[in-house]
Amino acid sequence: MSGTDAVQMVCASTKSKIAYRIYPDSRDASVAVANEIARLIRSRAAESRTAVLGLVAGSSPVDVYAELRRLHAEEGLSFANVVTFNLDEYYPMSAECLQSHSRFMHEHLFDHVDMVAENIHLPDGTLQPECVADYCLAYEQRIEEAGGIDIQLLGIGRTGHIGFNEPGSGTDSRTRMITLDGMTRIDSASNFFGVENVPRRAITMGVGTILQAKKIFLLAFGEGKSSIIARTVEGELAPSVPATSLQEHPGAELILDEAASAAISRIQSPWLDEKVVWDDAMVRRAVIALSQSLDKPVLMLVDGDYNENGLQDLLAEYGSAYEINLRVFRHLQSTITGWPAGKPNQPDVVFPKRIVLFSPHPDDDVISMGGTLTRLADQGHEVHVAYQTSGNIAVFDGDAIRFAKFAREFCKEFDLLSPPVVELTQKMIRFLGDKDPGEVDIPEMQRLKGLIRRGEAEEGAIVCGVPAERLHFLDLPFYETGVVRKKPISDRDIEITVDLLRDVQPHQIYAAGDLSDPHGTHRTCLEVLFAACELCREDEWMRSCAVWLYRGAWQEWPPYEIEMAVPLSPQEVDRKRAAIFKHESQKDRALFPGADAREFWQRAEARNAHTARTYDQLGLAQYQAIEGFVRWKGMDR
Repeated sequence: MSGTDAVQMVCASTKSKIAYRIYPDSRDASVAVANEIARLIRSRAAESRTAVLGLVAGSSPVDVYAELRRLHAEEGLSFANVVTFNLDEYYPMSAECLQSHSRFMHEHLFDHVDMVAENIHLPDGTLQPECVADYCLAYEQRIEEAGGIDIQLLGIGRTGHIGFNEPGSGTDSRTRMITLDGMTRIDSASNFFGVENVPRRAITMGVGTILQAKKIFLLAFGEGKSSIIARTVEGELAPSVPATSLQEHPGAELILDEAASAAISRIQSPWLDEKVVWDDAMVRRAVIALSQSLDKPVLMLVDGDYNENGLQDLLAEYGSAYEINLRVFRHLQSTITGWPAGKPNQPDVVFPKRIVLFSPHPDDDVISMGGTLTRLADQGHEVHVAYQTSGNIAVFDGDAIRFAKFAREFCKEFDLLSPPVVELTQKMIRFLGDKDPGEVDIPEMQRLKGLIRRGEAEEGAIVCGVPAERLHFLDLPFYETGVVRKKPISDRDIEITVDLLRDVQPHQIYAAGDLSDPHGTHRTCLEVLFAACELCREDEWMRSCAVWLYRGAWQEWPPYEIEMAVPLSPQEVDRKRAAIFKHESQKDRALFPGADAREFWQRAEARNAHTARTYDQLGLAQYQAIEGFVRWKGMDR
């Protein structure tokens, strides 16, 4: 299905102050934006005119640039008539640095298309401070001389900043130097391997500069952007949220995936704005929302609650609150199970089962479903854990130095020290001693950091009852770059996954459906698994295999989506915590914490406890914690 075919168009409702479109996922959204850019480029080329693009670095436009590269390589889209102006750059920042927006643009677009070098304009992060003001005036002048920007791409930060226009930036602001907000620096910390390495200033186009573009696409993907997107779409125009300035632009449009749109009123409660189809999912969603808004258990809702809260149509379709309540309550009740792989001695139930749990990083298994993993192992199933990536870039250099020195001293203590061991450990220690922040590790150091995480994964899995011989370290090639930015999925990534599946022939697969991780590794790992499952579709074992998606590291399933809820006792929560604690390199302070400053064990416990409280408040039994799952329907077609 193409991006255009897959789009769900959403027009402005009474609360919406800016147009937006919602797509099933970020890839569809990105393809649609790339196609609009391509149409502009081609139409201007036909008129012998230039197309002027305002471009942005960051995770949001990556797939837009990937599709533009594809259009150039496969469909002959020429960029010879394109002039570009990039939105911003860190200051100070050399163009060669890994975190440079200039380097990002060359790696993701400019070096792969037929751009004319003189037509590329990127803010210069190497200027002397006294030269910046004049440079910014000249940057504005070059935009004007080019005829103004035809299409401007934007991302959005958690503070609502566009470009590096931090809260307080007015609609008259122009290209300038700016001091970065603390939250912006925290959000950028993972790219710089620590917030202390993030520059404190940046050069950015101003809000006023952005608003002069003829067309603006703001891209926002993932649950982490949902609250600021709702504020941008429905909130009052305010300098404290610079993105709200787009409400004044007739050509501004927000391009969203479903997760980023979740907090918009019309998406949260579509029945208040339009007639909806009352299928089972929509009924559950509405009734749970009503129950939560009134703080009443589902079975306590009455006809008046429905009538007074915009659910008259639902009540009319089913006849009484009692019938609706019972339908939703029974579904919620049916999701709760202490036997996630089925009970023994049941008709037509294979027991014990072969199970593969896919973990994108070496700790996602225990963070996201450590309780269920323990339950499956304790109930006698043949549980395998497949760690899809090495997770090596998430190990602090200090931990790596400690392990390198330990290896040297271990060999010395037991008379195993040899010249190669001395040479290798000295090389590692010397490299880390001279390493610049964000510098790519030498291959030996990448392997050492991978071994550190592998050892932690083994210890964590053993706490959950999974023996070391059932652990599989796939080290998928797409991840092994040594930097945050990864390679595209290759046939080899999929082949490795297919080989494991066909070797184990599982009855159940568990995989991370948690797609809001900051750098997209979870999403990529899930795409690899889905592609592998598709290749195994006709295998006999696959026809009866169920694929369950878990969350927990970055977000949680809403209650109306949960299809299997596994309750955890206080003792099981303690055991899960003990398994997470085995990941010592990620304890106390993770290198890639994302927007949530809590440790991973704290996040997991809070989310699991919240799900349990939600079930309790809806009128179900009270539990210490619940891990929720949704079944992937991809193999049903």
